[in-house]
Amino acid sequence: MDVVRTPAAGWIEVIVGSMFSGKSEELIRRLRRAQIARQRVQIFKPAVDTRFADDHIVSHSELRIPSDSAATAAELLAKVRTDTEVIGIDEGQFFDAELPVAATVLAGRGMRVIVAGLDQDYLGKPFEPMPQLLAIAEYITKTRAICMVCGNPANHTQRLVGNRARVLLGASGTYEARCRRCFDPTLAETEEQKQKDAAARASAEGAGTERR
Repeated sequence: MDVVRTPAAGWIEVIVGSMFSGKSEELIRRLRRAQIARQRVQIFKPAVDTRFADDHIVSHSELRIPSDSAATAAELLAKVRTDTEVIGIDEGQFFDAELPVAATVLAGRGMRVIVAGLDQDYLGKPFEPMPQLLAIAEYITKTRAICMVCGNPANHTQRLVGNRARVLLGASGTYEARCRRCFDPTLAETEEQKQKDAAARASAEGAGTERR
């Protein structure tokens, strides 16, 4: 996505898709082009996301770019310098519900705001605050991965482990990209129940050994 910049005009760009679809790669590409053009760029990631690095945005293909972290949208907004021209924000779904407000404020200051994130959670439901950002963005890019079961275009993030928390950091081994047909939103619940059953069996076997 390359857009023509006009003086004092700000806007919001949103990059969404499943895991492994290249969202962070596309964000990094746009930010590097802005840096090459000698624009003043600030880059942020949510403080909760420490999977690959604390001070870099890192894609699954290991592209990386230095970044700052913020725990909330308000903290992010407070860290933006007045002379900044381009703002990059990765993993937007991990920020609070005020991120669209912060993005609107920054765009109102004449800044280009680029946000990347998951549009759906592991159940296939809209992952706030990304839907709200999509509603107010001037530019939207939907990235797609390849289904790791059948090879068709993938739009879903399949959780493979038994954990039903909405936010669960992980990469390959924890998640897969899946197409609509291969996606199973009940898999995490099934795996969780299997873990509980296995733990119960192990406990019962241990108790039986002690009695003997």
